[in-house]
Amino acid sequence: MLLHPDRLLPPDPATKAIARGLYAAVADRPIISPHGHTDPRWWGENPAFSNPADLFIVPDHYVVRMLVSQGVRYEELGIGEGAERDPRTIWRCFAANYHLFQGTPSRLWLDHALSTVFGLAERLSPANADAHYDAIAEQLASPHYRPRELYDRFGIEVIATTDSALDDLRWHAMARESGWKGRVVPTYRPDAVIDPDSEDFAANLARLGDLTGCDTGSWLGYLEAHRARRAFFRRMGATATDHGHPTPRTADLAETAAAALFARVRSGKIDSGDAELFRAQMLTEMARMSVEDGLVMQLHAGSFRSHNAAVYSRYGRDRGFDIPVPVSFTVALKPLLDAVGMDTRLRLVLFTLDETTYSRELAPLAGAYPSLRLGPPWWFHDSFEGIRRFRELATETAGFRNTVGFNDDTRALCSIPARHDVSRRADSAFLAELVVTHRLDEAEAYEIAPLLSDGLAREGYRL
Repeated sequence: MLLHPDRLLPPDPATKAIARGLYAAVADRPIISPHGHTDPRWWGENPAFSNPADLFIVPDHYVVRMLVSQGVRYEELGIGEGAERDPRTIWRCFAANYHLFQGTPSRLWLDHALSTVFGLAERLSPANADAHYDAIAEQLASPHYRPRELYDRFGIEVIATTDSALDDLRWHAMARESGWKGRVVPTYRPDAVIDPDSEDFAANLARLGDLTGCDTGSWLGYLEAHRARRAFFRRMGATATDHGHPTPRTADLAETAAAALFARVRSGKIDSGDAELFRAQMLTEMARMSVEDGLVMQLHAGSFRSHNAAVYSRYGRDRGFDIPVPVSFTVALKPLLDAVGMDTRLRLVLFTLDETTYSRELAPLAGAYPSLRLGPPWWFHDSFEGIRRFRELATETAGFRNTVGFNDDTRALCSIPARHDVSRRADSAFLAELVVTHRLDEAEAYEIAPLLSDGLAREGYRL
């Protein structure tokens, strides 16, 4: 059996029985996907997926990084100059190495997609690689396997993309004007015009000025340009912003000091300290703007992006070399929280790759400040064990309602229902254990389970 019906549920019979009931109550609830990276073009144009390799392998850095870690070259996976262009050959390479995913979340997600989306009953292997490829390719040629049709089939109620502050959002406009009933919303990601270490930062500032008609050569004009772009995103349906900073450091400089810092940043004559201080100041400015316009603010901190310079230079971003680093929140967030942390109009969702902060810092912070919510386990911890550790370490201090449920944070469309299924099973198992140890009444567990599956995400992201 490719997917066991009791996968991830507790082994103890009494606990398993409760977990089964809880899972059954939420398994078919709508999917709320408030943070992710699906291609907006999918929703605007609704194109057919070209082949199984382009659907499952080439864009999925979880898959790519595992294969590369075992010596498979990027070119063999269809990536880079001189790369393999035959999708069947790429698929055969994937199948020959499928055993590398044993015990990983990726195996659960891939098996789920192969089974529930494409109806395949055997686990992928070299022996059945071509048969699986042909079966998937045949179905991809059907109009029932286009992005919008899969959205409806998966039971998605709303999905958010993540978009540069400089994006014209044309695919979102196309989706809205098409008459399709699906709800796809953008997310304001201003890193390219906030982080002085971003590529073409000076050109990005000029582009921001052109788009808004604001003077991005001045500090106040620059802030007004952000307000203008945020307003545009809101008109296009956005309910959130997202900030991918190296650290969660914040600052709250006086206006003259902030203006002087901005002038140094614009000149390009800054050191790493100035760059970090500017990012820190802008987190506080973004929080103030969220108080004004109601956009939920997300902070994803603690990733060393593109760790291998040669891989980045040759193959670009998102190739599996974003590596977690230790971060600390309590001191770093204090300037922002002193400024607006007690304002109930602010909602700041915190994500980390450093699990050591869950019980030491994040849960106590979210358990005190009305503006803070905890994001679900992200990236390397988006797994059964990662979800369970998060619940164990955060719930006692922050409770359930200071979290925002689950989001899939993926660009791999067919993994979305799989990821939500893993989360619902993990949470059902956790709630069942609280019931059998008499920390929750069973009726309470049935009240909480739908919150964790979709209710908290809907409320937390103001969707």
